[in-house]
Amino acid sequence: MRKIIQFGEDVPGYSIRVLNEREIRAAAGILFLATFISLMLILFKDNFLPVKYVVTVFFADFLIRVFISPRLSPTLILGRLIVSRQTPEYVGARQKQFAWIIGLVLSAIMFVFLVIVNAYSLVTGLTCLICLVFLFFESAFGICLGCKFYPLFFKDKVQFCPGEVCKRLDRQDIQRTSGWQWLVVLMMVIFISLVASFLNDYYSRAPHYLFETASAQSSK
Repeated sequence: MRKIIQFGEDVPGYSIRVLNEREIRAAAGILFLATFISLMLILFKDNFLPVKYVVTVFFADFLIRVFISPRLSPTLILGRLIVSRQTPEYVGARQKQFAWIIGLVLSAIMFVFLVIVNAYSLVTGLTCLICLVFLFFESAFGICLGCKFYPLFFKDKVQFCPGEVCKRLDRQDIQRTSGWQWLVVLMMVIFISLVASFLNDYYSRAPHYLFETASAQSSK
């Protein structure tokens, strides 16, 4: 029972408790997708019902993660199932716990306003946006933004970060960005700007159904 209700796993070769970053990223992707879809339904359908369910699950999930154990978090369990065939990438549990406390506070704010008070405002909008940014960086880039604040509150050194970013390592050649690569990015920005300037009216035309007959199109 003690092993179940604990934060992090004891893994041979690691001096502190750790968590599997791969399942954390998978869980973040699940929450990001659910939150994003529910927000789109608000914007385009003015439907707040899905987001209330998503916020409730979000809040309950983080309550379990922080106060009981990540082992019992439903989204982390789903994430574990999804990446079960991948080699684990262990990260320190302490900084993840701190990041998830931030997530718990944000989800609590949304739960109180959207579900209990049943009201929306700039506060709920910004809170939701912050959650989306945090989840996107975690799932897409493996960057835990909440973990970045850990050293500001705790003096102990952060250990076992995703991608070993805690250590000051020299980047390998494959990680370096050359001047030519920066030039390519700049050229793409210029290209998109030119397209927007000269072809915006053409791009703004509503597309027609591909298999619609020519006579039907001309009659419109």
